[in-house]
Amino acid sequence: MSQMSQHSAHQPAPLPQRRGPAPVRQLKEVRKHRRFASLRAIGALILREMQTSHGRSSGGYFWAIAEPVGGVVLLTLIFSAAFRTPPMGTTFAMFYATGVVPFMAYLDVSGKVSNSIRYSSSLLAYPAVTFMDALLARIAFGTVTQIMVTFLIFTGISLVVDTRTDPQFDLIFIAVAMSVLLGSAVGVMNCFLFETISWWQPMWSILMRPLFILSCVFFIFDDVPQPYQDWLWWNPLVHMVGQMRRAFYPSYGGEYVSYIYVFGLSLSLFALGLALLVRYHRDLQNS
Repeated sequence: MSQMSQHSAHQPAPLPQRRGPAPVRQLKEVRKHRRFASLRAIGALILREMQTSHGRSSGGYFWAIAEPVGGVVLLTLIFSAAFRTPPMGTTFAMFYATGVVPFMAYLDVSGKVSNSIRYSSSLLAYPAVTFMDALLARIAFGTVTQIMVTFLIFTGISLVVDTRTDPQFDLIFIAVAMSVLLGSAVGVMNCFLFETISWWQPMWSILMRPLFILSCVFFIFDDVPQPYQDWLWWNPLVHMVGQMRRAFYPSYGGEYVSYIYVFGLSLSLFALGLALLVRYHRDLQNS
């Protein structure tokens, strides 16, 4: 026993183990978990949006689609009775729809995105929800809603009336993409401006009212005389309406439509608005 105790006493004590850095696998799992957490937050915000949109009505989300569809159909019937001969094609209903659908898509998406932080202010207090989640959720919700509205309106008109049009789905997709992207960009920019400048939201509402007439919804861009035609060209909604009409009327050239101008302006506004929100979003939430 004494020899064993002496032998164990002479054994050197084990050196302390150094704890190395976190393995790469753990870091990847953390990033992956955060990425899926963001997707779950966006999905939860979209479901919340669907439940709260007309939540007190019995139809729920159905009215979010039926309201714009019904409004467009009602206006189409009214204007069809007043203007029997459209500037293009044989049916005023289709001519009017090709103008009002991209306009309303832009208006709806920009309006939803503009109030993203204000609408989700209570949820942004939780670390799992960021302002980017709120923005992306509203962009996704508005995009899906407007795609369904576009499909229902054009399909309904084509089934009821002999429009004698030849819809090109790739060109329709570009027109919808232009409307949604510009609406998202303007919404992101206004999301910052509405919270920082108190008078900008009512001023913006006033500026948007004549835009319905100045976006070539009731007429075609080619019929506008100079120099007003050059001034109207700078309105990006004119390009969206022209793109949608070019998608349904193959004989309509629409050479004035500029993808570079619309997508370039949209991406620039989106980047500027996002940079301002990244810089000041905490101040906006606290205020």
